[in-house]
Amino acid sequence: MISLDVRLKRKGFELDCALQSDARILAFHGPSGAGKSTLAHLIAGVTRPDSGRIVVDGVTLLDTENRVFLPPEKRRVGFVFQDALLFPHLRVKTNILFGQFFTPKAERRAPFDAIIQTLGVGHLLERWPATLSGGERQRVGLARALLSSPRLLLMDEPMAALDHARRLEIMTLIERLRDEFKTPIVLVSHSAEEIARLADEAAIINKGRIVAQGPPLDVLPGAARLIEGGRFGLINSLAARIAAVDEAYGVTRLSHPAGEILVAARIAQAGEARVAIKATDITLAKAPAETSVRTILRGRIARIEVNGNALAFVTLDLAGGDKLIAAVTRLALDELGLALGSEVYALVKSVALDERIL
Repeated sequence: MISLDVRLKRKGFELDCALQSDARILAFHGPSGAGKSTLAHLIAGVTRPDSGRIVVDGVTLLDTENRVFLPPEKRRVGFVFQDALLFPHLRVKTNILFGQFFTPKAERRAPFDAIIQTLGVGHLLERWPATLSGGERQRVGLARALLSSPRLLLMDEPMAALDHARRLEIMTLIERLRDEFKTPIVLVSHSAEEIARLADEAAIINKGRIVAQGPPLDVLPGAARLIEGGRFGLINSLAARIAAVDEAYGVTRLSHPAGEILVAARIAQAGEARVAIKATDITLAKAPAETSVRTILRGRIARIEVNGNALAFVTLDLAGGDKLIAAVTRLALDELGLALGSEVYALVKSVALDERIL
């Protein structure tokens, strides 16, 4: 999908990044000022590097050695910003149609009606941007970017300015875009929750360098010490099936191969749900015991990463193939005698699970 090797030097900042990825969704993650957005701007062509090469879907967008520089309007890279940056003097429909203005007619493959239906913006077409909510603006921005039939969709902190409910709405839409339109996505995000749920691969950027790249649950623990929020921002995402609502107790039972997940709320939807579990809300045990905790998941320790202080991030391989990261103290690990390969149980209090994330 994407291959890049770029360098850029500015006063007080130097970026030197190289990566290759075929991920459906590649996330750029790191602390503020690390260079995430700068790298996205280089891919989009709105910023020129001092030197380097960028290739997307087999098309060379930049090659300074051979004096190749495709301008932004010819790169067919759809860019969605924090603020959708809609044209205030154009109605929503015209804003969306503007997305295909620079795409040659022969390459306009994105179906207008399907995009409008998927993103749920049909009722907004005659509205003015000033009358839209934050979530509506982002949906319109996504529609405009998709209508350009992009080789790549770049999303720079698209949910940073949204409230919790709108963030969940946009995350669900991004998953639909990934699955229904098959458009590869680069997501710039400071949120470990967003990356754990959405990305197939994450590149951790710090001080203008890529310091790690791989599956999110492999690289996020190491990044936790770099990111604002640290261990509290590290969130797992598990897919489970809604098995039953226990009306007598007001709880919902979710089925997962590693064990039952109990949510302290009635969930009306049916089918599959995605559960977000903070690494700091997980307790590890060598054996299940008599406890008030109702969510107990079986697993085996696959990785232990120590941050140099009191904490360790423990990655579990759960029954069924999912991974789960727990933040625990090194003291607890040693006193329990836990090591690589140990069979353990992950205990999660039902009240720690936020049903709004499902």
